[in-house]
Amino acid sequence: MDQVAGSRDPGAAASHPALDAAASSPPPGAGGAAAPDVRAVVAEAVADSHGRIVAALIRITGDWDLAEDCAQEAVTVALERWPVDGVPANPGGWLMTVARNRAIDVLRRATVERRKLAELAVLADPAPAPAPTSDDRLRLIFTCCHPALALEARVALTLRTVAGVPTADIARAFLVTESTMTRRLTRAKTKIAQARIPYRVPSGAALAERLPGVLAVLYLLFTRGYDSDGEPAFAAEAIRLARVLTELMPGEPEVAALLALFLLQHSRRDARRDDEGNLLTLDRQDRARWDHDAIAEALRTLPATGGPYALQARIAACHAADTTDWPRIAGLYDRLAEHLPSPVVQLNRAVAHGYAYRPADGLALLAAAREGGGLDDYPLAVAAEAELTARAGDRERAVALFERAAAVAHSYAEQRALLARAEELS
Repeated sequence: MDQVAGSRDPGAAASHPALDAAASSPPPGAGGAAAPDVRAVVAEAVADSHGRIVAALIRITGDWDLAEDCAQEAVTVALERWPVDGVPANPGGWLMTVARNRAIDVLRRATVERRKLAELAVLADPAPAPAPTSDDRLRLIFTCCHPALALEARVALTLRTVAGVPTADIARAFLVTESTMTRRLTRAKTKIAQARIPYRVPSGAALAERLPGVLAVLYLLFTRGYDSDGEPAFAAEAIRLARVLTELMPGEPEVAALLALFLLQHSRRDARRDDEGNLLTLDRQDRARWDHDAIAEALRTLPATGGPYALQARIAACHAADTTDWPRIAGLYDRLAEHLPSPVVQLNRAVAHGYAYRPADGLALLAAAREGGGLDDYPLAVAAEAELTARAGDRERAVALFERAAAVAHSYAEQRALLARAEELS
């Protein structure tokens, strides 16, 4: 949570295998000063268009590997041609055209895909804005989240195909090797093909049954953009998809609650770092820099009832108020822990109680949350213990704990924030 030094915040630009490869050598024909700018433009276009391109090609061809390969080849061609020919007026449309033409070439050589070629030609004309319920990426997410797939496979497949997250990054998030994750993704796509899982948004009872899995994927996608070393475009993409889902299911409170939660968290994106790029805890942020329009929209969207996402959104709303009502936050975490007793929720509950009442109360709850080992070497758990220890008056131990948290932190921004807090207490 934002109150602990080193907590999550948006960070680096979008990544892509072709971009990563290009980063180590200048593109052909590029002037040395212009090359980094072109790569940045390509990266921005990929972040905006990758999911749309892959989803559209899967819808038309039914071939997941072909769609991903063609999208990646379009990026490679852009890195070769844009430094020479100039950046096109519509970078995303250019990538879509190149990917589509590549798919046509592959299918034409296969000669057995003439019907699909005819369907693919539809993409030759500028496509009208799709209706919300026919959004290709939403269709792709529901397919990725089909219950026939294991939960980890659903999340990994969505991150890879919708958000374009490199397989190596997904592997790190799941604590497996890249080759293991590649095999998992291949098995998932093969199962979709062999089981003839339909590429569509379900309706009726099936839609309600599939919804929790979709919300979980959107939540992880947003988190991916919210992390200090994450991809900010992912957070924006998660918000966009949550809006589409809200239109699709206007009577489902957890959908509206998830959108409200995203908006409240994202409203602080510009205030979470100082002018030097250092992470700022909630109590040190300039609230005038928060996006108050987003906060107002979130409060209008937040339903009166709901489950875990509604409780999290209400907690975020408390943080967005002029003054933070810690006793109310602690009470909301008590209720959230009943629905979702995960180690991270228990950690945040401990912090809330430590701020609302006595630091010793928070430390006692934190010790209980650590039972079972779910928070072992989790840097935010160590940072939380450090902050509560400082509030209890033991500055020397708090400094040691902040230094220990920095040693196990996953990003440089978090390490810097934790060490700054340690220095402040020294």
